[in-house]
Amino acid sequence: MRNISNTARIEVHVELIEQLFNSIDPSPFHARDLDSQAQDYIVEAARELPKKDHLELLIHLDVHPAESDKLTHLERAIQTHFSVKATSTRRLLKELFARGRISLLIGLSFLTLFIVIVELTKGWSGSGGVAQILHLSLLIGGWVAMWRPMEIFLYDWWPIAAQIRLFDRLAKIEVRVLTK
Repeated sequence: MRNISNTARIEVHVELIEQLFNSIDPSPFHARDLDSQAQDYIVEAARELPKKDHLELLIHLDVHPAESDKLTHLERAIQTHFSVKATSTRRLLKELFARGRISLLIGLSFLTLFIVIVELTKGWSGSGGVAQILHLSLLIGGWVAMWRPMEIFLYDWWPIAAQIRLFDRLAKIEVRVLTK
């Protein structure tokens, strides 16, 4: 990996072009998934590069493929793979927000119910220690019910959004191949 005038380069060395792709995927070459190790390497390398730079993948290939159309379709295959990853990650984010909204409704319902119970029972129970423990326990329980929605809306979504941005960058990666 090295930077060349606003182009951040990721370099990969393989003997055969097929090593970049999942060997058990029955899809045609241009629609095949990347091998998980190749994907992880490319993603991690891209994550370390400046976000504003254009990405380039330079593949050092030992053996020229017998089917030359594989080289022709290579860039599109890699870009398509990351485009599909971006789309599926967007779907995960959408599902997370839906779960967050449901969790928020549940949490707010419990918090409201427990506050109402505390307010209604304040006059009945006096100011004794047991009553105070019960009231505080209900209030704490109501706020604990808000834990998950707050976690989703404050913390869980932004790493997924960053992953989407990275996959979108990789879906536009320029691919060059150097053969021996």
